[in-house]
Amino acid sequence: MWALLVLIGAASVSAHVEDLSFDGQKVFRVIPQNDEQVEILNFLASIMEVDFWQPDSVTLLRPKMQVDFRIEAEKFFDVEVLLKDSGMEYQVLIDNLQAALDAQFDSKARTASHSYEKYNNWDTIAAWTADITAQNPDLVSRSVIGETFEGRPMYLLKMGKSGPDKKAIFMDCGFHAREWISPAFCQWFVKEAVETYGKDTVMTTLLDKLDFYVLPVVNIDGYIYTWTKDRMWRKTRSKNAHNICIGTDPNRNFDAGWCTAGASKFSCSSTYCGPAPESEKETKALADFIREHLSTIKAYLTIHSYSQLLLFPYSYTYKLPPDYQELNSIASAASKELASLHNTTYTYGSAASTIYLASGGSDDWAYDQGIKYSFTFELRDTGRYGFLLPESLIKPTCEETLLAVKYIANYVLEHLY
Repeated sequence: MWALLVLIGAASVSAHVEDLSFDGQKVFRVIPQNDEQVEILNFLASIMEVDFWQPDSVTLLRPKMQVDFRIEAEKFFDVEVLLKDSGMEYQVLIDNLQAALDAQFDSKARTASHSYEKYNNWDTIAAWTADITAQNPDLVSRSVIGETFEGRPMYLLKMGKSGPDKKAIFMDCGFHAREWISPAFCQWFVKEAVETYGKDTVMTTLLDKLDFYVLPVVNIDGYIYTWTKDRMWRKTRSKNAHNICIGTDPNRNFDAGWCTAGASKFSCSSTYCGPAPESEKETKALADFIREHLSTIKAYLTIHSYSQLLLFPYSYTYKLPPDYQELNSIASAASKELASLHNTTYTYGSAASTIYLASGGSDDWAYDQGIKYSFTFELRDTGRYGFLLPESLIKPTCEETLLAVKYIANYVLEHLY
């Protein structure tokens, strides 16, 4: 067995060259049963390029955990032999990544203009933020809270009827560049708010009594890169002195147990924590805005994918938050609300104990700033499509998520602190 591994290793270690075609690349799912099988997956990751989809780093692997990972086409045979020889059960979730990538674009709305039922590139989203503001001046305003590493403005939409002493909910999307369903939801939420205000009693009350800050894409540079160069890119696009690799994981870059469990100090890692907390211009802009508005922001919602999870602090420690009982009951009720539409099942709970330890996350940071109602959504699906959710599933995904978000927002309104 180990002779075979060394052989594979010798054939596989090469300088990383960005291969922009994903033709023949495969996504595997395995469930290692014991420490030895975990060790084999660790070794595999050390000798060839393995892109972990779930969990997002090899360091998080443990027995009985569902593990999804992507490998290059020419490594398929080697990986398959290795898994068979180790007695590890596996399945191929995606047989040809390029075909799955092409199949994402199955929306009927193939227009050059903005559509809520297709994935929009950054230029289209940026123009949409201006349009939606211009069309709804009494409900929406737009500001710039900072700029990205590559110098792009970070647009924030503020939604709500103007009124005195209003409390607010902050929601962001697009932390990880390849999670395209996430920005799609932020756009959908804004659409629903402006279209149903005055018609839907819950939404009308929410916008009358609360403000919503919506950041449609946090990691704009990374998002653009997934459209132009590498669909599977995750991190920011920052260049750090002395680092050979580009980018930081923005959701490992907050000052919440920074760079401890579930984050990497290695700049080439997909979970690189950055050289310091808030080293990324994007995370600093977000954190600065929240700090400036701490007296009014009462809930923080961050939208990711995939896995169908509704999580709350903590991620960086197994310690439960002081508000555990309340947060757990909100997550339970919101998950039920979400499932009521399309029977989509969500798992909910405190993040570290529900999935794995991960430090430096924005939700933990917000909670530690005193924002009690802090939640992370991991949207559809559970791995059939992973990060390549087809456009035909945007509408049902956003419809059901909206129910959960409205539930949480209404709860927050009724339990202001």
